[in-house]
Amino acid sequence: MTYPIKGACQCGGVTYQLLSEPKMFVACHCRECQKLSTSAFSITAVVDASQVEFQGEMAEWRRAADSGNVSAAKFCPTCGNRIYHFNPDEPEKIKLKPTNLEDTSIIKPTAHIWVSQKQDWYTIPEGVAVYEGQL
Repeated sequence: MTYPIKGACQCGGVTYQLLSEPKMFVACHCRECQKLSTSAFSITAVVDASQVEFQGEMAEWRRAADSGNVSAAKFCPTCGNRIYHFNPDEPEKIKLKPTNLEDTSIIKPTAHIWVSQKQDWYTIPEGVAVYEGQL
């Protein structure tokens, strides 16, 4: 894969470039991610914040996480697409929503988390790490 890879929200108001390979891809099955994705799970690419360049205005939303941390999200204020999540106490790491990338062939989850809340109809592929809760 050649980097950078471009990404954008649905309306194109927020664009970005991913400059290097993510540290990992995670599929999260928690109820909050099910609501976010309107599906069985949400995909996240864990990346260094310095490895993504964003353009465009983003809005922010926060909630308390089960861990006691803050789960914050940046999203396009026009179309509502989530761009990334982050913990304000760890600004050097972001959880990019990689389905916004132009080339999604790099998305291969190596871990599934919060499988204790997984939809019964979804079968996790063999060969990936599985966690009942948070990684």
